[in-house]
Amino acid sequence: MQSVNKKEREWIPSFLRTLRTQCFLFISMLLIFGLLWLFTRMPFSIYWYGVLLSLVIWMVSIGVQALQYRRALQRAENLSATNELPFADVDGLESIYLKKYQELTEEYHDFKQQQNEKSQEQMDYFTLWLHQIKTPIAAISLIFQRQKEELPERKQLEQEMIRLNDYTHMALNYLKLENPGKEMDLEEVDLDEVIKETVKKYAVVFIYNNIRLNYEALNAAILTDRKWLQVLLEQLLSNSLKYTKTGEISIYMETNQVLVIEDNGSGIRKEDLPKIFEKGYTGLNGRLHEKSTGLGLFLSRKICQRLGHRLTIESEPGEGTIARIHFEREEVKIFD
Repeated sequence: MQSVNKKEREWIPSFLRTLRTQCFLFISMLLIFGLLWLFTRMPFSIYWYGVLLSLVIWMVSIGVQALQYRRALQRAENLSATNELPFADVDGLESIYLKKYQELTEEYHDFKQQQNEKSQEQMDYFTLWLHQIKTPIAAISLIFQRQKEELPERKQLEQEMIRLNDYTHMALNYLKLENPGKEMDLEEVDLDEVIKETVKKYAVVFIYNNIRLNYEALNAAILTDRKWLQVLLEQLLSNSLKYTKTGEISIYMETNQVLVIEDNGSGIRKEDLPKIFEKGYTGLNGRLHEKSTGLGLFLSRKICQRLGHRLTIESEPGEGTIARIHFEREEVKIFD
């Protein structure tokens, strides 16, 4: 109730500021009455009655103005809720303001519609292109599988194909995350199944780079969206493989609600850590390796927000990186 009353009184200071000129004129009028009384030697009672009469008339005038000001504010507040402007109830300067407001509003809506249509056209074209580029990628992968001869560069080429596939899917997933119509399919997901599928995808990279995987069955089920969880794990595992030349990557549960992906790669500088979730930020490692798009961790954080999970990163240069997915339920956000 107090907050409502406070909101109802918010208009009073702005109204009082409009009375500055009138206050100055009223005080000037009282001074003129005082000078007339002083020079004409008329009875003080006449002067006092004149002051009281002027004060009453002025207060009534202020009351009428306050009522009109309040109604004008209410009309202005209702403009955002309706497209109909109250031209019939106003005239003069306020009518000019309302007409100008309507013109600017129509121009803004037209501009916004044009921008939305342009953005949608670009989005449709980009989505179509990404789907089309997947066809030659799949064809090249099939040729590799049918290739009987063991080429010296085969493993390197296979890794580059995996990276190309990753970047294509990253762009597609970015578009899906930006689409407000996409929904989530929450269910109990076997965490081991998703992890095994993700590790299998990068098996060639593990073997070629001689990176050891420390992983044992977790026997855990998580309420989440299976597809987006796999995309999240792919992003984090891909990051670990990208910056781990040799050594090992460990996947384990720290608690029954916290999944950890830990590597002993190059690590992240302390000055880069606060910015790693920003879109397009690559940091020193990304600039040195020239393999980073600056979207991986940005998408990972955004996916976690959509799923109601939380992602944290700890790292030390030269010692490695620890990524934690906290599955504790938080408020699930709608795709925006």
